[in-house]
Amino acid sequence: MTKWYEEKDLDKQTVISSRIRLARNLKKYPFSAAISEEKSKQLIEEVKNAIKNERTFLSEMFEYTELNNLSYEDKTAMLENHIISADLINKKSPCAALIQNDESVSILLNEEDHLRIQSICAGYNIDKAWQNADKIDDLIEESVEYAFDKNYGYLTACPTNTGTGLRASFMLHLPMLEKTGRIRSISQSLSKFGMTMRGLYGEGSEPLGSIYQISNQITLGKSEEEIIDSLKNLTAQIIEQEKSITEQYKKYHKLEFEDMIFRSYGILKNCKLISSKEAMQLLSDVRLGINSDVLKTSPKANIYNIMMNIQSGNLQKRCGKTLNESERDIQRAQYLNDVI
Repeated sequence: MTKWYEEKDLDKQTVISSRIRLARNLKKYPFSAAISEEKSKQLIEEVKNAIKNERTFLSEMFEYTELNNLSYEDKTAMLENHIISADLINKKSPCAALIQNDESVSILLNEEDHLRIQSICAGYNIDKAWQNADKIDDLIEESVEYAFDKNYGYLTACPTNTGTGLRASFMLHLPMLEKTGRIRSISQSLSKFGMTMRGLYGEGSEPLGSIYQISNQITLGKSEEEIIDSLKNLTAQIIEQEKSITEQYKKYHKLEFEDMIFRSYGILKNCKLISSKEAMQLLSDVRLGINSDVLKTSPKANIYNIMMNIQSGNLQKRCGKTLNESERDIQRAQYLNDVI
């Protein structure tokens, strides 16, 4: 089955993905920070049974995985594929995930909250992501009782998620706003509208390859639809700014623009060893070249998919063994030579 991030036309879009995440807790259990190991196991089993109930279509959708049984490299690859959060990589208490075959929907059990329902769609498709997450949320709630307050809404481990428990986000490729330094003023202004800008892997991460996540900060006092509409409106303005500055740069700095793109392409096609950070920047330039019709090439995968595949977890998983930094740089170069 094709994964959401394997869609071929992603290189032509500023928006790489649309994501909805819902935080939920079960009323009968303490929050994850205070729950015992025994209760954690009971919680996981109860939610798994609710989801795998044969009376619903969810039974066939998800594969169940106990995260504590996975290697560090496997969990890192799951983080790189945006299935799990960084918090779950080193978590010792029982935790699990139910993952759809195409990785577009995942349900994390006993993370910061008891449940984290995540729906991701390729490109600009936030409404579909919301519909998928909302439908699954409703079906689960038929079998379990959520922690809910009539005044405050859904109760969560972190107060900033209380209310709708919803985080809506777009993942954007913004190379020209980054290169011109305008990304800083945009990031600072988002807080005025209850939004925030984060790096590639969300909170606390850096923006590798000129990729940024824009998401809501406010979950209380607004409906899910209002939050999503506000995010869509702000994102549309950012996309327009990225397109405008790209066109201006192509027009007034044509040679410099094309030289940057073709140099990056040449290095990726011929390098013998390369770090992840350098490769991400060069891949960003190539994606910009494809998106702006400067580079007429068809890589074997879309650039964002390639970006995921060169990260340490996915690289080592593909090689089937643990690699040191130098070995990863060599394997990464060989992969890029072949796929670009």
